[in-house]
Amino acid sequence: MRGRYPRKLRFKKLFVVHCLILLGFSFGQMSFSAEDPTRWEPAIKAFEKQDQSNPPKPGGVLFVGSSSIRGWNLEKYFPKKNFINRGFGGSEISDSIHFADRIIIKHKPKTVFLYAGDNDIAKGKTPQQVFEDFQKFVKTVHGRLPKTHICFIAIKPSLKRWNLVDKMKAANTLIEQKCQGSKQFHYIDIFSPMLNKSGEPKKELFLADGLHLNHQGYLLWKKQVIPFIE
Repeated sequence: MRGRYPRKLRFKKLFVVHCLILLGFSFGQMSFSAEDPTRWEPAIKAFEKQDQSNPPKPGGVLFVGSSSIRGWNLEKYFPKKNFINRGFGGSEISDSIHFADRIIIKHKPKTVFLYAGDNDIAKGKTPQQVFEDFQKFVKTVHGRLPKTHICFIAIKPSLKRWNLVDKMKAANTLIEQKCQGSKQFHYIDIFSPMLNKSGEPKKELFLADGLHLNHQGYLLWKKQVIPFIE
């Protein structure tokens, strides 16, 4: 009888250790997919290659953020403007902070438009975390470019992520309150104009995936953004 219990205990310990290892690995994988900025290195290097062949002029207007920025054809919607598009994939605010030196600061823009937070909420970040990341973004840019205006384009309501709307509204509210009264960073409300009379996202503004904008969606964004460009 004495010999059996130690073996059982050893087996239980090994089992627990094995489970902890697997659990730790799983969390490590989740952390990489959600937070590791190096996953965007190919996209950033592509921007740098563009800069070498066609260097943007300093003092322009720069758009940065996730796929809603990446998919915005700025030359089409803002012809003959010195605009720079640095939107990349499903990026989060923290990714734009990480690569700020390489895609924002070196261009010395007079105005930066940031659209991010959408993917952040979808990947589990709280409204408070999104707000804190926005503050870090402002601090990062203003640390090197203190006169640059920073415009936060509100996290949009979408058909695909409508279940997360309360968290997105909360993050928007925190950032809007931070921007009130400031002369250098601004909140652009594209959230309200994208809702129909029933208070739900207008279907006619989206592509078939219910997440990304179509032509009508970008026309609406352009209308809201223009006053902050001037």
